[in-house]
Formats: sequence, C-alpha cells, structure tokens
Amino acid sequence: MAEIEQDEVESSRAPLIDHLIELRTRLVIIMGFLLVGFIACFVVSATLYEWLLLPYRDAASIVRGIPIEELDLTANFFAPLEFFFVRLKLALVGAIIITFPVIAWQIYGFVAPGLYKNERGAFAPFLAMSPVLFGLGVSFVYFFVLPMVMRFSLGQESSAELAGTRIELLLNVSDYMNLITTLMLVFGLSFQMPVFLMLLAKAGILKAQTLLKGWRFAVVGIALFAAFATPPDPISQLMLGGALMLLYFVSIGGMHLMQPSKEAVEAVDDEEED
Repeated sequence: MAEIEQDEVESSRAPLIDHLIELRTRLVIIMGFLLVGFIACFVVSATLYEWLLLPYRDAASIVRGIPIEELDLTANFFAPLEFFFVRLKLALVGAIIITFPVIAWQIYGFVAPGLYKNERGAFAPFLAMSPVLFGLGVSFVYFFVLPMVMRFSLGQESSAELAGTRIELLLNVSDYMNLITTLMLVFGLSFQMPVFLMLLAKAGILKAQTLLKGWRFAVVGIALFAAFATPPDPISQLMLGGALMLLYFVSIGGMHLMQPSKEAVEAVDDEEED
C-alpha cells in the first residue's frame, strides 16, 4: 500500500516539474523580449520624451494664445540624475507596451495545453483582442486624455496683479513622466475589461443579464476605481470612468451575442436525453 501511494506521489510530481520548467522557459522568453525592448527604448528615450511633450506644447499654445513657434517652454529637473532615471522609467514602460503581444502569447501558450481544442479556438480571438485594446487605451491617453489634462492644468495660470507676480506652471520632467506612465498603464490595463468579462461569459461563469441588472453597482464600482487608479485630477477620472462604462455595456453586448440561443440549448438537452 505504501509503495502504491509513493508511486502516485512520484507520478503527480513529474507533471508538476514539467509545468514549472515550461513556466520558467516562458518567463525567460518574456524577460528576454523585455530586455531587448528596454534597450531599444532607452536608446531613443530622449526623443520619446520630446514626443510625449507635444500634448503639453499644443495645450500651452492654445491656453496662452501664443503660436507654437513663439512658445518658450522649458521642462525642468532639479537633481543631477533625475532625467536619467526618467529615461530609464520611460524605457521600461515603453518595453512593456511594445512587448505586450509577446507577453499575452506566452500566457496563452502556457494555459493552452490544459484547454480542449474548441476552448483553444474560442480563446484565440480574445488573445488577439487584448493587445489591440491595450493599444487603444494608450492611444486614448495620448490623443484625448493628456491634452485635456494639460489644458485644465495650464488653465490655472493667472496674473496676480495685486502682488505684481504671475502664477505659472513650471513643468518638472519627473512629475510629467509619472503622470503619463500612470495614465497609460491604467487605461491600457482597464481596457482589458471586455476580454475578461467575455472570457467569464464563455466559461459560463457570468451572464450578460446579470451585468445588465447590476449596472448601478457597476457605476459605483467604476467611479471608485477611477478615483483611486488615476492621478488626483477630475479630467482623467471622468474620462476613465466614462470609457469603462462604455466598455462595460459593449462587453454586455458581446456576451449576449456569445450566449447560445434557446433552440441550441434545447437541442443539446434532447441529445443528452437520447
């Protein structure tokens, strides 16, 4: 009896070791791509940062009423190595963004052997959607959220006539970088909500009717998430909350389309009875 139990332990240990070896291999692949992406992004990090400054430049031109070519803008750093560490952070975030499809594919490759053939076929479209939605979230920040946040911030500038001084925004490279990276990662990951909800629906864990009935709770939850996940400014909070609510109802529509019809369910039940 003891020998039989020992054999069962050994047989279960072998697959576990195989899974751990495969997990290590896929993590090494992900880290390798992240390293290559990090080096590539760091080489062009100064140019990337200038590219990220464009929304600030355009907002300053609009708010201050000065043509772009006449603007005198300066991004400041107040420590000797501050901008160097900003470039490192920018390179890391850039590497995560450009290697996100590889990360998603490696995750799929690790879980795919445990899925049936039809389940792998159902999972593949969601795998393709994930990087697209992440890119949409990042693009939404750059083209819509960031310009509005900058206009709101620059709109706080004023001339204090009584004291003979001017209240003006002095841009700090670290603060600006933290704002951008936080917004891009939060929006990029938040835009994965349709993939997550539709996978739950495909697995039969969640139904579209359940989400539709609980939309009021979803509004409260999304509002709280937007308040805590974004920097403390009303523009990014409102835009994240609005985008997530739109994605929430889009997810409900997608889940409703994926649910089998009553005729299909009845046909399956009849076959099982036979």
